[in-house]
Amino acid sequence: MTMTTTDLELTVNRTIKAPREKVFDAWLSPAMLARFMRPPSTTGEARVQNDPVTGGRFSIVMVTPEREIPHAGTYLAIDPHDHLSFTWESPHSLDDSVVTIDFTDAGPGATEITLKQVKFKSEQARDGHVEGWTTIMEALAEAIA
Repeated sequence: MTMTTTDLELTVNRTIKAPREKVFDAWLSPAMLARFMRPPSTTGEARVQNDPVTGGRFSIVMVTPEREIPHAGTYLAIDPHDHLSFTWESPHSLDDSVVTIDFTDAGPGATEITLKQVKFKSEQARDGHVEGWTTIMEALAEAIA
């Protein structure tokens, strides 16, 4: 079986030591998104604007010392404290790429995040996003602590 770029997908899991409501809300708060939406080996804050309603748009400009990386999308589903999905428009993903995030309790004061993204330009782009989302999850854990 050969893989086409539309078949490429990724899953990143992370347990965050914070209640599910707090972790979920961080994904909709511009101030929090600015703190954790960043590429690997970068510490600067992103510039974030969002309209966190189903059908609303968001813009996240990640800033590195060398360049700015624009990301945008549309919220497809917002199910408070359980599920988020949105389109993901970036220089490294296909226009109809979709990210889904599920939030589940992982014991007292802990939340399991399962992030999935589908549709990439190449396996290299997908692998880059695995690294990117892993970095973002680590930054989220720090930001929320």
